[in-house]
Amino acid sequence: MSGDIRELPLFPLGTVLFPGGLLPLKVFEQRYVDMTKACLRDSTPFGVCLIKEGREVGEPAAPHAVGCLARIEQWDVPHPNLFAVLARGGERFRILGAAVGANGLVTGRIELLPEPTRPDTVDRACREVLRLAIERAGADSVPGPIRLDDAVWVSYRLAEILPIPPAEKQALLEMDDTAARLAQLHALLLSHGIIENINKNK
Repeated sequence: MSGDIRELPLFPLGTVLFPGGLLPLKVFEQRYVDMTKACLRDSTPFGVCLIKEGREVGEPAAPHAVGCLARIEQWDVPHPNLFAVLARGGERFRILGAAVGANGLVTGRIELLPEPTRPDTVDRACREVLRLAIERAGADSVPGPIRLDDAVWVSYRLAEILPIPPAEKQALLEMDDTAARLAQLHALLLSHGIIENINKNK
């Protein structure tokens, strides 16, 4: 729900999580082990943000202001104090304020962002590139169900798989307008020569 303000633990990472995306994690730092236990106990999400400054391990990293909720779908404890977790991306959010706990865990006061706009049509090049990528890598290569006629789904899944820097993925995550995100993805496909290669192979 847009405008919903809440507090939740933040997990700054060197990767961008998109709504509906899957995120496998190996959790071993004590602050995140405690966070994982609390999320499982209370059935609550945590927030994933791209690191703006710092590193994943050690001193608390400074996150980008926009992130994505993550809900744990699968988990295992292969060793004591090691969680193998599979989380799925939920709603996007913006950090309004943050505090670092005694254990180094960052807690954010966050506001959920509006649902992205849903255009009636999907950029043809974006859909074709994603379709071919799924065809080559297999249906399990993207989080299902596959919805190639859903502009929002196509834009998020294509943003996930494109070989672009995390900062560019972050910019795509922050866009509220799906048509604008698809237009940016189309431009990236052109700049990387991907559309030209597809047209040559037709």
